Amino acid sequence: MNESSLLRVLDRFKGGFGKIGVDYPVMRRILQVKLTMDGRRVPTIIGKSRKKDGEDGGTEKNQFFGSLWLYLIFGAFSSMFVALGDNFIFQMSLVFGIFMFMIMTSLISDFSSVLLDIRDRNILSTKPVNRRTIAMAKMLHICFYMFFLTGAIAIVPLGVGLVRHGVGFFLLFAVELVLMDLLIVVITALIYLGVLKFFDGEKLKDFINYVQIGLTIAIALGYQLLIRLFDFVDMQQAAFQPKWWQFALPPLWFGAPFETMLHRDGNPLFLLLSLLALAVPVLAFLLYLKLMPSLEKNLQKLSDPGSRKKESAGKGLKAISRLLCSSPQEQVFFRFAWTMMGNEREFKLKVYPSIGFSLIFPFIFLFTNGTEGGISGLPGSKLYLFIYFCALLVPSVLLMLKYSGSYKAAWIYRVLPIGDRVPVYRGTLIAAVVRLILPLYAAEAVIFAILFGAGVVPDLIVAGLAILVYTVICFAYLSKALPFSERFETAQQSEGLRMIPLMLLLSAFALVHYVATMISFGTYVYAALLLAANWILWQKAFTAKLP
Repeated sequence: MNESSLLRVLDRFKGGFGKIGVDYPVMRRILQVKLTMDGRRVPTIIGKSRKKDGEDGGTEKNQFFGSLWLYLIFGAFSSMFVALGDNFIFQMSLVFGIFMFMIMTSLISDFSSVLLDIRDRNILSTKPVNRRTIAMAKMLHICFYMFFLTGAIAIVPLGVGLVRHGVGFFLLFAVELVLMDLLIVVITALIYLGVLKFFDGEKLKDFINYVQIGLTIAIALGYQLLIRLFDFVDMQQAAFQPKWWQFALPPLWFGAPFETMLHRDGNPLFLLLSLLALAVPVLAFLLYLKLMPSLEKNLQKLSDPGSRKKESAGKGLKAISRLLCSSPQEQVFFRFAWTMMGNEREFKLKVYPSIGFSLIFPFIFLFTNGTEGGISGLPGSKLYLFIYFCALLVPSVLLMLKYSGSYKAAWIYRVLPIGDRVPVYRGTLIAAVVRLILPLYAAEAVIFAILFGAGVVPDLIVAGLAILVYTVICFAYLSKALPFSERFETAQQSEGLRMIPLMLLLSAFALVHYVATMISFGTYVYAALLLAANWILWQKAFTAKLP
């Protein structure tokens, strides 16, 4: 078992751990095992498969460190806001908004297992190991990742701040990074504690999955809201518009102390926001310490299988499959894919955030590029074409259809009497469209019809037909494998790069639609062409030789 350099650093402080009642040798061994196990998990941000056994000479390498360079790049880009000027309330609020987005997203997607680890309770609590030792190992485990993650993101902005604004800026920035990390960990833990209080077993795990997805979407929306706090004059001058609800935005808390302490600005609003930046993380941490026994107690619910409804293919699902699928085999795989997409927790964690982003992106673009008259100025404009952005999820969904946490069960494909794989692919694709893509589009279309008026309904129908054509083209373009037959770790980065042409293709559909609206009856001609294309593609695109 390899030994992390972190452990050798901790060895220098083993006397201090002993003084506070921690059995250091035991804690060290626990932490060593945790870090070794973490080396076998691939961070979501890189999405690459780990090297096969033996490719790295038999050594175990923590994949987390292999992803830090990406965080370093994000941090380097954000450093330009630090160097922008001395409008600190704008610059640093934006920087902390970016940092909180990156760190909390990473914490949610990759390190929830650290916060919600029940192995300590199941394995170590039955051994002669005191609770303080277990708790210290868990805390150091969390701090280990937060330190390196924050360091990778912040090291370039810290350096730029030191050179551009001096030592005082650098020290204040460093202190606030610690407070920010403290707040992020505590907020995440307290949210999970709230969930654990009311749910158990499988329902709890599903709910945590949705909480992770919801937090990711909420952070993205919060980032957009942060941008709109300022009326831009130019990139070096932004007028801050104080509002009462700004007290609910943590990035603004961390931006205010730079104005208060470095510019000596006595604005009461900045003073209150600065006080929140210090007081809330500290008070939240004290509350977390008080509630930690309750959190540890409720974590045991994660091992409870709970009660889950049997999600069998009901009469309604069978009726839908008979209506949409042309053969019994297609119907079977339609129901199979429908059930897997509903039950596969890891699939939902990978796919549902893209659904959430696709839901909000059209509105972000719509109101960012909206008319001067606001919502009242939308009717009569062509901005409804932004609805095409909701189809950004299509390539991600189709790419993920071949992955599963239960990929080992794919041997069943080899024993089933499947002579032709076309029904397998078509049934699965229809299920993905009906369960994930069309409901999202229908919800968007209803909202757009309300915003733009009933006159855009024909255009919305045309956009829906275009998205169906786009879906089949995406399927034909992306590499194929039997549904849910591969593990998520084998997802290759090259597949992500192949999505770029598909995004350009989606823009091309929107452009053609725009041109069609400029021609008399052009929209209806375009609709007829799309209907024909759908009929041909859904019949012929699956007849090619497939793997």
